Amino acid sequence: MSAEPSLHATVPAARGEVLLEARDLARHFDVSKPWLQRVLERGERLTLKAVDGVSFTIRRGETLALVGESGCGKSTVARLVVGLYGLTGGRLVFDGEEISDLAGRSGKQAAAVRRRFQMIFQDPYASLNPLWRVGTIIGEPLRVFRPEMSATDRRRRVGELLEQVGMSAPDADRYPHEFSGGQRQRISIARALANEPEFMICDEPTSALDVSVQAQILNLMRDLQDEYGLTYLFISHDMAVVKHMADRIAVMYLGRIAEIAPARQLFASPHHPYSTMLLEAVPSLEGAGKERTTIKGEVPNPVHPPSGCAFHPRCPHANERCRREVPLLIAHSDGSEVACHGVEEGRIE
Repeated sequence: MSAEPSLHATVPAARGEVLLEARDLARHFDVSKPWLQRVLERGERLTLKAVDGVSFTIRRGETLALVGESGCGKSTVARLVVGLYGLTGGRLVFDGEEISDLAGRSGKQAAAVRRRFQMIFQDPYASLNPLWRVGTIIGEPLRVFRPEMSATDRRRRVGELLEQVGMSAPDADRYPHEFSGGQRQRISIARALANEPEFMICDEPTSALDVSVQAQILNLMRDLQDEYGLTYLFISHDMAVVKHMADRIAVMYLGRIAEIAPARQLFASPHHPYSTMLLEAVPSLEGAGKERTTIKGEVPNPVHPPSGCAFHPRCPHANERCRREVPLLIAHSDGSEVACHGVEEGRIE
């Protein structure tokens, strides 16, 4: 299928050195009933494999987008990277330093790593303390990571950050509930920029906003990336948003990556059947008047996932091998990596 080229203009990903490397990330949750109830009901222990063997790299200055339907594990990956969740398995390396145990670290060692990256959450109101003024919210990272800064300097820096995100310095004296959703997300971005991070994890940063406000926030994020050389892990289920933000895209399905490819390549010629289904479901002006393609079937229960390829119950190309063998990511000459037996065997072009 054809697509317009990405509007995101940054240094090509191939020129940047690797900033973050994730290898076989896994996060499993015990979702069993209480022990006594299991004994009485003769029930078994249940494990939810939210992330199960995810690998990717992000180069300095680029944007890697994680996309997929709700429940595929995108947000869990984000929380693993920043250390909000501990790893069940796998390893994380940030700028050459092993950070797989970041969730368990404390003190100066953890602070030295954490100040280099920040996270922007989906709901800008829920992520801001409603009892604090905006100046305190934005100034908190400065207080924690730069204790030598005086209160006067901190307040001046807060004003500069507010102006950088399109607001004014006097807004520091107001409370979050006094602002619109888009303004609250700008406040969240200002807070994330306070300690001058290199890497930002953006977890559905515009999904709670109106379409017109989404465009303003996305443009702001692109401008900040160009100005400061930021690296983004951008998480979204909206392919139209991802098209204008990402240098590369990783498509996730039920805790695993189905395909990783340069954004332009994925939109022009996706390999994995799931990637194709996602793109065909995106509305476009060229498709006006035509019946929209919907993604068929339901996402399987992650507690009891299908055998073999998790996508095979919804895939029109599935065969016996797909039902019994988990596919591995295989590199292709066009720069993509695909986990699909049909593509590997040449049954899917």
